Amino acid sequence: MSEIDQAAMQRARSVPVMFFDRVAATPERDAFQFPVGEKWESLTWRQVADRVKAIAAGLISLGILPEERVAILAATSVNWILADFGINCAGAATTTVYPTSTSDECGYILGDSGSRIVFAETDEHVAMVRDNRASLPDVLKIVTFDGTPDGDWVIGLADLEALGREQLARDADLVDRVVKGIEPEHLATLIYTSGTTGRPKGVRLVHECWTYQALVQQASGLIETDDLQYLWLPLSHSFGKALLCGQFTVGFVMAVDGRVDKLIENLPVVRPTIMAAAPRIFEKVYNRVVSTTKEAGGLKYKIFAWAVATGREVSRLRQRGQEPSGTLAIKYRIADKLVFAKIRERFGGRLRGFVSGSAPLAPEIAEFFDAAGMPIMEGYGLTETSAGCVVNLAEDNRIGTVGRPMPGTELKIAEDGEILLRSPCVMRGYHNMPEQTAEVLEPDGWFHTGDIGEVDSGGHLRITDRKKDLIKTSAGKYVAPTHVEGQFKAVCPYAGQIIVHGHGKNFCTALISLDEEALAGWAAANGLAGQPYAELVASAAVREMVAGYVDEVNARLQRWETIKTFEILPRDPAVETGELTPSLKLKRRVVEDRYRPLIDKMYAGSVENI
Repeated sequence: MSEIDQAAMQRARSVPVMFFDRVAATPERDAFQFPVGEKWESLTWRQVADRVKAIAAGLISLGILPEERVAILAATSVNWILADFGINCAGAATTTVYPTSTSDECGYILGDSGSRIVFAETDEHVAMVRDNRASLPDVLKIVTFDGTPDGDWVIGLADLEALGREQLARDADLVDRVVKGIEPEHLATLIYTSGTTGRPKGVRLVHECWTYQALVQQASGLIETDDLQYLWLPLSHSFGKALLCGQFTVGFVMAVDGRVDKLIENLPVVRPTIMAAAPRIFEKVYNRVVSTTKEAGGLKYKIFAWAVATGREVSRLRQRGQEPSGTLAIKYRIADKLVFAKIRERFGGRLRGFVSGSAPLAPEIAEFFDAAGMPIMEGYGLTETSAGCVVNLAEDNRIGTVGRPMPGTELKIAEDGEILLRSPCVMRGYHNMPEQTAEVLEPDGWFHTGDIGEVDSGGHLRITDRKKDLIKTSAGKYVAPTHVEGQFKAVCPYAGQIIVHGHGKNFCTALISLDEEALAGWAAANGLAGQPYAELVASAAVREMVAGYVDEVNARLQRWETIKTFEILPRDPAVETGELTPSLKLKRRVVEDRYRPLIDKMYAGSVENI
């Protein structure tokens, strides 16, 4: 990995400076592609700049001052991006609000952040802000993307742009002057943590956080000028936001569509070369491919199983820095033609790799994609580190690790195994929370991540668990639940989510959900077609099927790690039910509290010791 160009770091004082540098370098090149009805349209960098300047001038004319907060309550779309760029070019800071937030969560974030204007996608989102109007005296206006303006408090995005163009007609250099005044330490973004536990905390990310992200992505070689990157991740999350930064330095095209249900349908149309995703997406694809071929049975499944075994052998060989030769090379070419090439076509046929983050990825699933010629570069970071600051690269991809620190990022392991990071991308603190900031951020800049890890001889970081999630059984044995959970997801092609329990208990148990689509395929192949999901998961046949996979996992584990009993949940956790974050991370405590009776049932009357 190349080092960061220090001259470029000094020149890139802010996000707007990098943005306008990109516009000047490639004004007529496509910047974004996005769906409009059934078609995909595009905007050049010049067109993007024209709209961004209008939005920025419109915000300034409404009275927005440097570092004041302007919120975006919307799903990922090109309008989200235009609004975000416009906010920063007005010298203000973007407060991100997940579009699936409740009215109460929305009110809390808008109030705590002191946001002055809110971009709201739909009438439903406008209503959420209206519901909290009495407690939000600082909110001057709502700007809606697709909702209904009222001519007063709520205006349309086109209205804001028109206001900005009028302002620019009177003062053409307005935005340029504001941009020149933005300093690297000025607040750029306020992202509230996903809230897997307790009230969300506002993470203060300054312009240097994002300019650093942009330059290290360029230095890493993860992205290339001719790339077409598919962006579906929530831009309310740091992972999605960080991807936009790399685009400034390299200038590739970004295809943007935040509709997760359209992801598989869009891929053969968009034909991306690179895409970032959460592990849940890779798990679902893996489950679908494996379960479909398994249910087909016969020769088709035998060929598939042989190809995957061959591919895994090649992947593990490459992990040791070697390439297949002789008989193995021939077998792999045949496996690629019969199986892997067809899988690549489902993704558009041009993908040279994925980037994975936000949660652990099972090594077996990573090996599967690597064998298919679409390696997953797993990385590591938090909202507090502006997303990834440790990552695997194509030429040094070590499956089972999250890679090595990016240039300019320091990493060390504390005595208790906690991962500490120091980097330009580390937050400047939690908004309005000095005590919570002091708990995790040392005066000399070291950030306490709350994750447990180890560094191998090659400098690659391996995450072993969350510090607070480690299980200590009543016998004093430590269990890393994510390790056990990853093992189950790797062997069970019908897995949805799994949460392993056992803290203070004398054995481990698990709550398990199943992927509804994959389970429907299993049911059709086992004479249970048409049965509702809730009935299927309550059946003896499904419990027997799951028990077989639990036994398979237990055979790989230490005795104190094994799952002694389990319960199958009546539905798969979802964002809409508040059990997954918008970045598809499981809210462990929420699920545990919701299904506490099932957990208690598994331990009722137990006297077993381990």
